[in-house]
Amino acid sequence: MADRIDIPTADGPMPAYRFLPEAGTGPGIVLFQEIFGVSDYIKIRAADLAALGYVVIVPEIYWRLDDSEIDESSDGMLQQAMGLMSQLDWPTTVGDGVASVAAARTDEHVDGGVGVFGFCFGGGLAFNVAASTDVDVLVSYYGSALPNLLDLAGDVTAPSLHHFGTADDYLPMDVVERIRAAVSRDGVRFETYDGAGHAFDNPLPMFHHAAASTAAWRHTLDFLATNFPAKP
Repeated sequence: MADRIDIPTADGPMPAYRFLPEAGTGPGIVLFQEIFGVSDYIKIRAADLAALGYVVIVPEIYWRLDDSEIDESSDGMLQQAMGLMSQLDWPTTVGDGVASVAAARTDEHVDGGVGVFGFCFGGGLAFNVAASTDVDVLVSYYGSALPNLLDLAGDVTAPSLHHFGTADDYLPMDVVERIRAAVSRDGVRFETYDGAGHAFDNPLPMFHHAAASTAAWRHTLDFLATNFPAKP
């Protein structure tokens, strides 16, 4: 089940969703959105994680922006989303991510540590947040900002899992290999998926790669069970 909460920031309360596991308590995961906002897809993934036993907090990263609702049925969806993302101030956005982790650590339902998890835009944001504050794990799906954040790799000390497709037009394989070289260390898993493009886990037909999505989620479950288990 999900409820609405507010996360304190220097500029006022940031709205967020909180998904609770059946037990009502568990380790915390802060889940960061794609450029399309807190879409139905992101809510489904949040519910999937809650079903595993995690308390999942999903901040509305576009909360400062006007007209931030994205019409997923529109042909201009991608352009609209790119326009919204371009309005964000990155340091402020990272600060909102750090505030989300702090809120999770003090949440009455969180029993255990707090990890960060993100898709696309959110994958890069999760990486930067993990470099900026203590987190227990990091899961990043095709983090789009990572090429510009590699100087932070030494500050990310949590166990980490990165997913990339080999047919990603936005992050071609030479860039993916540069990311791999920068982030690789003990405790880091790096998975690639043949023939998968950017946003391959998103169920929209323009993005979805079923085999890669299934394999990546299987790797994610294994990684979490090993490094950040929820209560059975």
